[in-house]
Amino acid sequence: MAGKTRLIFCMKIKLKRKLPPFQLEAENESGNSITIDASPEIGGTNAGPRPMELLIMGLAGCSSIDVIMILQKQKIEILDYSVEIDADREKVDAANLFKNIHLKFQLKGNCTEEQVERAISLSLEKYCSVAKTLEKTASITYEFKLFPSL
Repeated sequence: MAGKTRLIFCMKIKLKRKLPPFQLEAENESGNSITIDASPEIGGTNAGPRPMELLIMGLAGCSSIDVIMILQKQKIEILDYSVEIDADREKVDAANLFKNIHLKFQLKGNCTEEQVERAISLSLEKYCSVAKTLEKTASITYEFKLFPSL
């Protein structure tokens, strides 16, 4: 079965327009929803994140779930956690694709820098599906700051 992929699961999202021109609502199968909007430059009203912002939010969420799970498996308690992302886009044909994405992780817990480095590296290079999707067009880099618990 080498070289073949198999479908793991199917994801269903429903999207409907809430208000003209671009205020949209996307809902997953669990009933969770988010408002999406366009930028004011093209007629949006900033009522929600833009689609490309959601993609980067997904990267932050996906990698964070991985990092926290990896550290939890090592019996490490995370007392505080945050991620900031800086992302540059480049015009390719008619689209504006991500070119460089840099994540800045901040953690507070009873762990070592080596443990944090390994958890982040495993997430971005192996487990995070969003990172694996984005790495096809963008360079993904990261840094972290560890605040030891007292």
